This record gives sequence, structure tokens and C-alpha cells, in this order.
Amino acid sequence: MKGIILAGGTGSRLHPVTRGVSKHLLTIYDKPLIYYPISTLMLAGIREILVICTPEHSQAYQSLLGEGSQWGIDISYAVQADPNGLAEAFLIGRDFIDGQPCALALGDNIFYGAGLSGQLQELAQPRHGAAVLAYQVKDPERFGIVELDNEGRPLSLQEKPISPRSNWAIPGLYFYDANVVDIAGQVKPSDRGELEITSVNEAYFRLGQLYVTRLQRGTTWLDAGTFDSMLEASHFVQTVEKRQGLKVACLEEVAWRKGYISSDDVQKLAEAFNNEYRNYLVSLLESTPSAL
Repeated sequence: MKGIILAGGTGSRLHPVTRGVSKHLLTIYDKPLIYYPISTLMLAGIREILVICTPEHSQAYQSLLGEGSQWGIDISYAVQADPNGLAEAFLIGRDFIDGQPCALALGDNIFYGAGLSGQLQELAQPRHGAAVLAYQVKDPERFGIVELDNEGRPLSLQEKPISPRSNWAIPGLYFYDANVVDIAGQVKPSDRGELEITSVNEAYFRLGQLYVTRLQRGTTWLDAGTFDSMLEASHFVQTVEKRQGLKVACLEEVAWRKGYISSDDVQKLAEAFNNEYRNYLVSLLESTPSAL
């Protein structure tokens, strides 16, 4: 399976900060925001990733991430000239997808929790159709919502509903079979002029091919799209890292524990830092690598 990270958009909710820098290059505690969706895809076992960003920020992403070889993955780039909706990612990434199953991760969504890696790997397994996550929220009118029956099967989908039929939100991480490019190509712009991801999910739902997995209790999902939510996300990551002594979305660690890079590689990567991040990477080498 291949992975796409959509890191485009104008970041208007974060103006004036994002008038000069991409939102996804801003920091969540001790790492750029873009590190978090990259780690999510890596935890799912995905090693070929396309980062879609705005034309004016493409070089900054390439300077930060390179080709991904330092983490044992392959990162390529494409641009979204205008914010035409999430589903446009599949049209932009048509050649990258190349008839393969694909996952789409939104660049400002953060996932963390015990057992998350196993759940993500299960979602990334080949299947006929689409798989989305469901997460209980107290303000469902802010999100795309899925209504579920008693067996967890989807009954309906709603996009930011005034009268939500459930409180199960669909986070910004989606898994699709190879048909997603053709389905996205048939999506018509919504009233706000965008190709909506909900329209893609509805197409799979009508075919009876939309599968929903509830995120396990104790798993955290954060949407870091506003000043307050970015600050809250930073505080969350800081609390986890200070109390547990483990880093969240440390790409070097994820790559090492999954066997994508060696201990020697970690040592070399650590030498590029002169701070606590370096100390953490060095400390990893004193432990035994294990599967995430």
C-alpha cells in the first residue's frame, strides 16, 4: 500500500503566521507537524509516501524531509495549486498510486495510543473497498460523521451536520483500494466548490464496500488546525514524553524499531543533532529494538 499526506491549503485559520510558512511545518512540541502523519503511515507499514503541498512551500518540505532514505522510506512530492478539496489528492497522485491501494493522511492529524500500530497495520491490509476510522467526539457537528448500527456497520454519512445522527467522527486517515482514483474522478464539487472526501466515502458506502473501525479506547486523535488545538497538541505530546520518557512521532525510532534502518544508522542520525533529541536517539541504542 502507498500513502499520501495532504499538506496543502492556505492555513487561513492560522494567519498571520501561515502567510510565510506552511502550517504543517510549524512545531508540535519538539517536532514539525508533518512528522506526525509520516509516523502514522510508517506505523501502518507504508514506506512509499507522497507529500502534497502548495507550490510555494514545496522546497521547504524537500529541505526538511529529503527523499526519506534516512528513515528507510521513499518520499516524493507533488503540488496542489489551489485548495480544491481532499479528494483531489487522488487525482494529483494518480501516477504515484499507479493502480495500487492507497492511504490518505491529513497533514494536521495526530494519532497516539497503545496498540495503534497493530490496528493501523490491519487497516492497511489489502481489501476490496475502503476503510475509515471512527472516533467518539462531544461536538460531532464539527466533523464528518458516520452513523453505525449495533454491529458497527455504517448506516449513513454526514458532513458537519447541523443535526448529527451520531457522535462518531471520521478522523483524517483513510484507506482505499485501487479504485479510489476512478471514484475520485467522478466526484462533483460541493456547494463550497471542493471535491469532498465524504463524497468518496459515500460512493464506497453505496457499493456496500465501506468498512468502519472504531479507534480503541485510550487512543488519542488530535486535529491541529487552530492556534488552540496546536497548543493543546503540543502540551499533550510534552506530557507524554516527559512522563513516559518516550517520544511521539520520532521517525528515527519508528524506522529503527520496524527494521527499516540499523543501529549504526541511528547513531549517524543522532550525530546531526546537538540537543535532547540526540540524547534520546543515543539512548535507544542501549535498548533492544522491538516491533511497534
